[in-house]
Parts: sequence; structure tokens; C-alpha cells
Amino acid sequence: MDDKKAKCDDVLKGEIGFATLPEHVHRKSAKKGFDFTIMVVGESGLGKSTLVNCLFLADLYKQRKQFSVEKLLERTVVIDKKQLDIIEKGIKLRVTIVDTPGYGDSLDLNDSFQAVENYIDQQFDQYFKDESGLNRKNIADNRVHCCLYFISPFGRGLSQLDIQFMKRLHKKINIVPIVAKADSLTPNEMHAIKKKILREFDEHGISIFRIPECDSDEDDQFRRKDQEIKESIPFAIIGSTQTIEHQGRKIRGREYQWGVVDIQDEKYSDFIKLRTFLSLHMQDLKDVTSDVLYENYRAQHLAKLSQQQENDPNMTTDRLLQIKQEEIRRMQQQLEIMQEQLRYQSSQPVSSAAQSCDDLSQKEEE
Repeated sequence: MDDKKAKCDDVLKGEIGFATLPEHVHRKSAKKGFDFTIMVVGESGLGKSTLVNCLFLADLYKQRKQFSVEKLLERTVVIDKKQLDIIEKGIKLRVTIVDTPGYGDSLDLNDSFQAVENYIDQQFDQYFKDESGLNRKNIADNRVHCCLYFISPFGRGLSQLDIQFMKRLHKKINIVPIVAKADSLTPNEMHAIKKKILREFDEHGISIFRIPECDSDEDDQFRRKDQEIKESIPFAIIGSTQTIEHQGRKIRGREYQWGVVDIQDEKYSDFIKLRTFLSLHMQDLKDVTSDVLYENYRAQHLAKLSQQQENDPNMTTDRLLQIKQEEIRRMQQQLEIMQEQLRYQSSQPVSSAAQSCDDLSQKEEE
């Protein structure tokens, strides 16, 4: 009896195999890739496009035209989407950058953020439809996970446009405030403007994205780095795509009569902290979007549908039928594509068809 118990204890003390589970999950997630959507909002001339190019080491806005003052006043806000596929150390990241050229140019403040709000609502609405549909396994998440909001350094605080935009949309997006053109301010001025902006957030009841507390198992170095990032908000940014030779090394910066500014020099710019923030807290931004912002939208949307059903039961039923029919049509189109692929494969030689099947099996596994 004692021998049996000893053997049982040995088995219980051995490894079952769950210890490698995080590695398997990570490997599968890395293969599948991650989706992340950033929106950049702010008045013209604050360096939004430059910062995006700096963050992702790309030139995404080569074709963009410069407008005269008269044209700027006539221009309305448009939504400009760019997509990037980034692969680093075997991890695939699909980034969507949503720019808002024309924001703040119109004399009517409502025109400035109506298009932005409509776009955010459309992404929530589409996700809700996909979630309620038949093909829930492969839902594309195009919701906005992070909004980099650019604040002018020349107003010494929030403008009326800044306040109205954030009050209207802070419950729909994660707002990350950016003080643009930090090289136009002295360190003392920058410290003062940051304090004032944070105070104005509290005065106007504006919620920005708050970095969550570190987990208990994080090391001291990570905690210090995270605390430095928290204390840097709003981030003061200098952007430049220009490469300069300075003191025997190449840097990205700006050249002035009095010297050179390196955009990665943390004495003058929070660029490195912003980039680190996006890297460390990308999943936190996605979690808040999904668990808080979208759930709020979903609850309000369901309440609205319920109210409509009480007022007119037939209307909601018809709408649900329409959604299901659209989903069925999409699935029929996918089936037709698959059937066409199968017909094509059957017409190929045996060796080619076998290779195609192997490729298809590999894709399904991925």
C-alpha cells in the first residue's frame, strides 16, 4: 500500500505538460499576428504625419498635397487610412493608421469632429453586426484602439476645440494626449504646460487613457520605466524624418542655427517614451477598447434596439432579418470562391493538386 502511494506521489510531482502552454499560445498568436488601429487627430501643421513616419520608419504620406489658407478653410475632414505589416523577431503586427486631414480647419467646430465620431461609431457598429452574425470565428477588428490627440504648444493649454472633441469622444476611444512641436518651448515652459493640461482634464471631466498598475511579479526596472512613462503624460514630442550627421553619428533630428536636436534625446523629447508606451501597453489599449468602450457602446445599442422593438416590434424583426440575410450572402460568396478553387485544383495534374492540398492544409493549421 505504501509503495503504491509513493508511486502516486511521484506521478503527481512530475510534469503534466502545462508548463509549456504559454509557449504554444505565444507561438500560435505570433503566427496569426496582431491587429492594432491608431487614430491621429489634431489641427493642421502640428506634425501628425511626421510623427507617424518616425514611429514606423516609413514614408506614408508622399502623395499628400499642401493647401493654401483659403483652401484649408473650405476643406472638410476626411478619413485617410494606411496599413502597415510589421514583422519583428517572428511576430507579425498589422497596424492601421487612421489620419484625419482637415480637422480643425473649418470655422464650424461640429464639422471638425463629426466625421471622426461617425468613423468610430461605424467600426463599433460593424463589429456588433459581425459578432451577431453566423461567421463569428473570423471577425476583423477594425475598432480604433488608440487616439493620439495633438495639442498645440502655442495656446498654453487646451483650446475650445480640444475640450469639445475630448468631452464628446472620451467614452468611445482611448485618448493619448500629445504636446506637439516640443522644441518650440523651454523645459520650464513644457513642464508648466503639461501641468496645466492635466489640470484642465480634471476641470472639464475629460478621461484619458490611464496606464494600469504593474503586476506584482514585474521587476523593479520595469516598474521604474513604467512610472517614468506615466509621469511624462501628456507626451511632449519633436518629430523629424531628416537624418543628420552629428558628432560622428547619424541621428534623426532638426538642425537650427544654435545647434541640433535629436528627436530621441529624452532631455528634450518624449518620443522614446511614447514608442515604449505603445509597445508595452498595446494590449492594455486593446483590452480597454474591447472590455470597456465597446461594451458601453454595445449596451447602449441593445437598449436602443429594445426601445425600438417596444415602439414598433416589426421594425426590429425586419432589421435582424436583413442582417442575417446579408451574412448569408457573404457566406455564399465565400462558398462560391472555395468551390471555384476546388474546381481549379481538380483540373490540375495530380502532383500539383497534391501540392495545393498541402498548401491549403498548412494555411488551415496556421
